[in-house]
This record gives sequence, C-alpha cells and structure tokens, in this order.
Amino acid sequence: MPQLKDLRFVCLDCEMTGLDAVKDRIIEIAACKFTLQENLDSFTTLVKPDCEISPEAFAVHHISADMLIGKPPIEQLLPQILEFIGNHIIVGHGIGHDIALLINAAERAQIPCKLRDHPSFDTLRLARLYGDSPNNSLENLAIHFNVPSVGAHRALADVEMNIQIFKHLVRKFRSTEEIVAILAKPIKMKFMPLGKHKGRLFSEIPIQYLQWAANMDFDQDLLFSIRSELKRRRQGGGFSEGTNPFASLS
Repeated sequence: MPQLKDLRFVCLDCEMTGLDAVKDRIIEIAACKFTLQENLDSFTTLVKPDCEISPEAFAVHHISADMLIGKPPIEQLLPQILEFIGNHIIVGHGIGHDIALLINAAERAQIPCKLRDHPSFDTLRLARLYGDSPNNSLENLAIHFNVPSVGAHRALADVEMNIQIFKHLVRKFRSTEEIVAILAKPIKMKFMPLGKHKGRLFSEIPIQYLQWAANMDFDQDLLFSIRSELKRRRQGGGFSEGTNPFASLS
C-alpha cells in the first residue's frame, strides 16, 4: 500500500477565457510536481486561445488579450503537459474542471489523452471533509491554515498555495487508499457553500429553502448534505420549522 509520504503528486491549475469547460479556452496553465516534503519541478505558461476573454474572467485573473500575443496555442503545449503529469496523482481545487479542460483541448487537437480515468484528489472535497472552514475557497483556506497568498488567481500562485493547503488537509491520512475510499462517498458538509445562506450551518437554514435546494442541479456533496438535513428534521432530530412559529422570521 503506497504511503503518501513516499509519493510524487502533480498540482495543476488553469485560467480560462470564461467559465464553460466546453466553449471556453485555457489561457494560462501551471503545474508543480511535489512530495509532502518538497516541491520538485514546476512550469507555467500563458496560452493563446482562439476566442475572446470574457469580462467576468478578466476581472478574476487580469490576463488581457495583449498579454497572450505570440504565446503558443494549447495544442502545441499539450504533449509537454501530459508528459509532465505522467502517472502521478493530480491534485487541484475543483480539479475535475481543469482535467475536463485538458481532455476537451486534447480531443479538439486530436492528441491522445488518458486523463479521463487518471487518479486525482480534489482539495475542494478534502476541505469539505475537513469541515472546519465555513468557506472552502482557496483564498479562505489559505487564511484558515495561515498559508501565504501572493498573486491569487494566477495559475502558478494558486498551485503553490494549493500544495500547502493539500498538505494540511491530508495530515490524518497515511495512504492513497484511505483518501480514495472516503472520497468515493458523498461528503456531509457543515456549512452552506453558496446562495443567500452561504456560510450558515445547514441546521440553521429554513426548511423551505432546503426543500427548494434539494431539487437543484448541485454537486453530489451539496445535494447529500441538503437531503441529509431534511431527513434529520423529518425524523425529529432538531427544532423543525414545521412546528416553529418563528420560522418565517429566519
């Protein structure tokens, strides 16, 4: 059974022209090969896309079209990126999105890519499992764990910050099997991560809102958390709004 301390990982982050993994394009990518003891090797590059950068995306990463003039297209960079990743476990915050970006780019360029079934650890889900931070954004986790945050929302800065956060989040685990087993199941979260009740304990959220949210297209962890709280209230596990005359004041 491989021990975490003996493994090499690759932390990955992409900045984009927008938020859609299919329609939008990578404009910056960074990766760092590391162990739990040290960073080993890294690279970062700007990427020339074939579409415009949305104002919303620019407001986050501040990468302009002028900065991308003369930069290589993603199809030229993909072989180097895939070789760098190799067979190492990929680490990232919401890493499924970054992997999907690379898979889509490889398919468009007709470049062989085996990332679809590649092992990965999502620090967003590990942070939900950890449970003691009401906001699991990379920046807030950095504050929570006292990790220096310099140049956030640029790919390499986010990668370096993410690596330190990953080390905090896996402290109680010894092997990859332990992490894989626990992440294979939905995670029951303590705090609502979005919407008008963002940051509140699920037990404090009005039942009408939870009933509405239970039918939304949220990820498995959030839906599991919402439905678990509804089940708890149905079973009489708390002071239910159903019998609470002050519920309308929430």
